[in-house]
Amino acid sequence: MLSNQVGATRRTLKSLLLSTLLISPMAMAAYPDKPIQLIVPWAAGGGSDAAARGIAAALEKELGVTINVVNRAGGNGVVGHSVMATAKPDGYTLGFITGELNMMHWQGLTKLTYKDYTPIAMTNYDYPGVQVAADAPYNSVGELLETIRNEPKGTIKASGTGLGGIWHVAFAGLLLEQGIDPQKITFVPSQGAAPAMVELAAGSIQLVPTSVPEARSMIDAGKAKGLAILSPERNPAFPDIPTLKESLGSDYSLGEWRGIAGPKNLSPEIAATLEAALEKAYKSDMYQDYMHKLGFGAEWRNTADFNAFLEENNTYMGGIIEKIGMKK
Repeated sequence: MLSNQVGATRRTLKSLLLSTLLISPMAMAAYPDKPIQLIVPWAAGGGSDAAARGIAAALEKELGVTINVVNRAGGNGVVGHSVMATAKPDGYTLGFITGELNMMHWQGLTKLTYKDYTPIAMTNYDYPGVQVAADAPYNSVGELLETIRNEPKGTIKASGTGLGGIWHVAFAGLLLEQGIDPQKITFVPSQGAAPAMVELAAGSIQLVPTSVPEARSMIDAGKAKGLAILSPERNPAFPDIPTLKESLGSDYSLGEWRGIAGPKNLSPEIAATLEAALEKAYKSDMYQDYMHKLGFGAEWRNTADFNAFLEENNTYMGGIIEKIGMKK
C-alpha cells in the first residue's frame, strides 16, 4: 500500500513538473494579451503627443493589441514621468520618456532619473526652431538676437514649454553661446508648444523656440514665421528655414529626444519582446511616412544604445543647465 502511494505521488509530481515546463513558455509568449497604456508627459497637440501617437499606431500592428495614448501633463514633465516610474512593471503601462527626464533632477524638480526606468528604445529626435509672429520686424535670427542683446530685459517674452523645459534650455544655451545673458528674455511657462503658438499669434508673447513641426499649423496659416532651426542641417519638410550655421556661422545645436520605456524592474523577456516589436514598427513605412509628412525627426537607438545615450546625455544636460544658472 505504502509503495503504491509513493509511486502515485512521484507520478503526480512528475506530471506537475512537465505541466509547468509546458505552460511557462506559453505564458511568456502570450504577452501582450490585453491593451497597453502609453503615458505621455505632455499635453495633447504638441510634438511629444504627435510622436507618441505615431509610434503607438505602428507598434499596435506589430503587437496585435490596442495601445492607448494617455496624456499626463504637469510639473514640466514631472507628473507624467512619475506616473510611468510608479506603474506596475508588467508591460501594460509604458512611458514615452522625453529629454526633460535628464533635466528635471538637475533643476531640483524631482529625484527621478533615467535609472528609475527600463529604457527600451529611442524613436525620435527633434531640433527646435526659432518662431516669431508673421508680422514681427525680424527677418533673421541675427536681428532677433540683436534686439534681445540691446533692448531692456523682458522686451522679448518667450514660451513653448515649462520653465526649464528643453525648448527653454535650448534657446538659453544659444543666448549664452552668443554672449547674451539668458535672463534678458522673460520665459512664460506653458503646457506645451500648441498653446504657446496660440499666444504667439495673439501677440501675448514674441518668441516660441519649439520644434518646427509643432509650429507648422501657425506657419501654414500665415500667423507665424520660422527664422532658423538649431540643427546641423535644414529640415527637409521646411527647406526655406536656414540653420544657425547658415545664419550666424554657429555650430550650436540642441534638441529633444523621445523614446519608449517601462517602469524599473520590467522583466527582460517583456523588454526584449517590446524592443523587437518597436524596431519593426520604427522601420515600417507607416511610421516613417507619418514622421516625414509631419517633419518630425525619426532616430533609432536600441536598448543598449539608448541606455548609453541616456547616461551621456544626462551628464551633458547637467552641464548646460549649470551654465545657464538653473542647476539646484
